[in-house]
This record gives sequence, structure tokens and C-alpha cells, in this order.
Amino acid sequence: MAGALSNNDSSPEHSQGAVPDSQRLGRGSLTMAWWGICSAMFYLVVAAALAMGYGTMNALIGLVLSVLSYGAINAVIARHAIASGLSVAQFSQVLFGRTGAALATLIFSATAIYYGVFEGSVMAVALHHYLPGFELHAAFLLVVVYSVLLIFGNAMRWLDKLNGVLLPFYLLGLVAAVAMAIDEYGYSSAWLELAPEGGPVPNGWWNCFTYFMGVWVLMMFTWDYARFGKHEDSRYHARFNFGVPFYAVAFLLNGLAGIFLAATIPTEGGLSEVSVVLAIVQLMGLAGLLFVWISQTRINTGNFFLAATNLQAFCAHLGLARVPYAAWALLTGVVAYLLMLFDVFSYILQALAYQSLFIVGWVAIALAHLLGSRGPRYSLHGLPAFRARGLLAWMASAVAGIGLHLSGDAALATASAPAAFVVAFLGYLAAPLLLRRAQPQGDLG
Repeated sequence: MAGALSNNDSSPEHSQGAVPDSQRLGRGSLTMAWWGICSAMFYLVVAAALAMGYGTMNALIGLVLSVLSYGAINAVIARHAIASGLSVAQFSQVLFGRTGAALATLIFSATAIYYGVFEGSVMAVALHHYLPGFELHAAFLLVVVYSVLLIFGNAMRWLDKLNGVLLPFYLLGLVAAVAMAIDEYGYSSAWLELAPEGGPVPNGWWNCFTYFMGVWVLMMFTWDYARFGKHEDSRYHARFNFGVPFYAVAFLLNGLAGIFLAATIPTEGGLSEVSVVLAIVQLMGLAGLLFVWISQTRINTGNFFLAATNLQAFCAHLGLARVPYAAWALLTGVVAYLLMLFDVFSYILQALAYQSLFIVGWVAIALAHLLGSRGPRYSLHGLPAFRARGLLAWMASAVAGIGLHLSGDAALATASAPAAFVVAFLGYLAAPLLLRRAQPQGDLG
């Protein structure tokens, strides 16, 4: 959601300034645009995998804690994004300086592309499975082409209409999948008692909770969507649209359905996002394919849109600010298609594991700044190229998180994301004192 504030249509998403009041969306429109994010197959499969790995009860505790923490953090983020009207790319300049912020936009864009590639590949595999004569590479191309076309023009106003139409069909499809699974295989309460061999893992709820910290890029998603909210709707968006109710649907409702479907529908080759999708298509036929298309299209419009707009913001740092948004949308599609041609499911999750640690650090620094700031109005004029305060805290948190992730100890690896958060949050608060001692006359940011 970071284009250029200009008087032309080449770059419609206001990357050079706050979203003006005339471009803000009504609460219904922004709600429908944002709730497209709640329908990824990823949410179903992750919950099922956690239930099988740590036990259903541990997975549900982790899901509930995630819903509460996401709701609390995004309530703060949504209010400030609405009040300031700035994008993630712009606000990152406040934290890290004009040039230092480029890393945040690059990571955001890359992460959004990865998720777009992942979810788009799932749709293509489902289409290829249903129509074997339709080659997989052609299915990849079809998914990329229509995804890019959907983010042209005034994407925010188009996304709310698209997702508003598709939301009821997604919910009906989810209910139908559960009902047809019960009709085909019968109902058993065994899904509530899933556990790994040897019984539930002690403190497995903590593992489940920290696993969902790997999806904290949704905090960045929240910021870039919420900035289009109207000031008078701030409380509604903070409490409902971007708050606990949204994550109760995205994580908890989808998670319950995913755990039940994975425990009920037989899958070949173990549990994976692809295996669950193929099982749904096998069970429901054309209706299952349409359900997968609806779920993946709803979330992938957001993935491609944020990937393109943040790629545009990053490349503006390279002297390409005049290149229109449409070019970055097309480039996003080209990159996504090329990545799909490789074994996407083997490398993207590992890449996301590292990128998520940087994102957790960004969220922690943003929260530390917001909770300590005197107001939501920020000037982007006169900012230094680098702000040592934010950059030092961010790099320290990344080093701590990656170090624990690579330690080889399962318990330490599980603590990598929380450690990155704590180091970033406390480091940002402590940095002025440390920098003042080192350089009394320097700009502490």
C-alpha cells in the first residue's frame, strides 16, 4: 500500500505522503478489503500440523493466545496507522532513517511475494490435480496473470468489492467441507485428542504460540491497510476489524476446521498444505476446486498488492521513484512466476523462518516507538539517512534471534522469535542512553 502521493494515476497508493482524507475508505469497504486476508489454506494446515505435533489442546491454547496477542498489538498499530496515514515504508523512515528504512520495505515485499508464491502454487496444484491435462507451468502462469490483473488501478477500492462478494462463499465452502467430511467418513471426537507419539509435549502450547510469531508480517499488513481508515472509525478498526474478532476467524475458526479435516480425511504422504487441498478437491470435486480458488484469490490479491507497492517503495531508494506502480505490479508477477517454477514448498518456509525474525524485531521497535511517542503525526522532511537507535536495536534483535534459531537446541530455537522481540523492544528504549555515552553530540534518532 505504498505508492506515490501525486496528481496522476501512475502510482495510486501515496508513497510520498499520508493518505489524504478524500482517499480514506468507509468502515465497510476497508473491512471487506482486509478480511480477504483471513482465508488462507495456510491457517488450516498450520493448526492441524501443530495439533499433530504437540497435541490438540496445546494447539488450541497456542491459537487462543495468538488471537489475543495479535488483537492487542494490532489495536495499537491500527490506531496509529489511521492517525498518521503513513505506510510501513514511510513509518520505517521515522524508525531507521530514509536509507535505513529500505531494508524494511525489501523484507516486507519479499515476504509478501513468498506468501503469494506459496498460496498461488497451492491454487495451481489444485487446478492441475483436477484437470491433469492442464500443465502445471500453465496453471502457475494463469494464477499469476489473474492475480496481477486484480491489483491494477485503485486496488483498495477493488479489493473491498471482490472480497465482499467472495467472503460468504468462503464461509459456506468451509462449512460444506466439514459437513461433507462428516457425511463421507463419519464424525469422531478423536480430532480433539490428537497427540504425537509418546503423548502431548510438555509446554507444547508455548511452541504453538511462538510458531505463530512467524506470521507477524500480518502486523505490517495491518499497518498498510489501516492507513486507509477514516479517523472517526479508529475505535471500530482497532477493536473489531484489525482486532480479536478478525483473528478469531483467521486463526481459531480456520484452525478448528483444519484440525478436524486433517484428522478426518485420509491424506497420502503426510500432512502438508498441498495434501489437505488435494483431499478437499478429491472430496468435493468442482465445488472443492472453487472453494480453494475463492480462499486463495481472497488472500493472494493482498499478497501481490503489498508485494508490488513495497517493491515500488524500495526501488524508490534506488532512484526509480518515477517508475509507475503498474511496472512494479508486472515485475512482481514475473518474479512470482519464476519462483513458482522451482520446488517452492522446499525452500520458501526456510526463507520465511529467517525473515520472520527481522519482522518480529520491526514490530517490537514500532511498538516501543508508538507507546513512547507523544503523538501520531510524523514529518518525513529533514530525516537523516540512518537512525542509529532503530538500526542498532533491529540488528541486535536479528543476531539474537538467528543465533538461537541456528543453535541446534530445540528449546533455544523455539525462543528465537520471543528473544528477537525482547532484544528489539528493550534495545530501542535503551539505545538513547548508550548512544549518548558513546557520542554525546550525535543524532540519537
